[in-house]
Amino acid sequence: MRRVLFPLLAAMALLLPGAANAADKIGYVNLQRALNEVAEGQAAKARLKAKFEASQKQLDQEQNALKARKDELDKKRLAMDDATLRQKMGELDQEMVRVSGLYARLQKELSEEEAKATKDIFAKMQQLVGQIAQAEGFSYVFEANESGIVYGPPSLDLTNDLVRKYNATYKVTSSKK
Repeated sequence: MRRVLFPLLAAMALLLPGAANAADKIGYVNLQRALNEVAEGQAAKARLKAKFEASQKQLDQEQNALKARKDELDKKRLAMDDATLRQKMGELDQEMVRVSGLYARLQKELSEEEAKATKDIFAKMQQLVGQIAQAEGFSYVFEANESGIVYGPPSLDLTNDLVRKYNATYKVTSSKK
């Protein structure tokens, strides 16, 4: 909602009489593209990908073990009495619930880690956009995203400046987690 409302309100404010000065300079920045291009964003993406792959490997192992237990139970079910079969089926159901819980926990951890990484990077970007805007005389800088600016002259796109300034300001070290 905020992503739609802010550009709409900003555009309306510019259209009001006296709200926009003829000397106002307006620019835009694509924060998502900048996130993908800055070194810290690429490092975060690589970390998240590695964590996802490790989580996926763990889940695959758990699911394969679960499938093997189910297959074994299916093979032996005719030789079991009803009480033993119910017990084994109950154990298998508990194991399925445990693996489902593991999946949900790993998904949540990945989602939280991604949100934290992007929040930190976007906060740094916002400061840098302000610095660029002041240095270059921009009165307004809007975010170009899927619900915002449809077109803007490339000369007013500050994304490349943001990426350069970000990479120069925030060096990524290989030991950083």
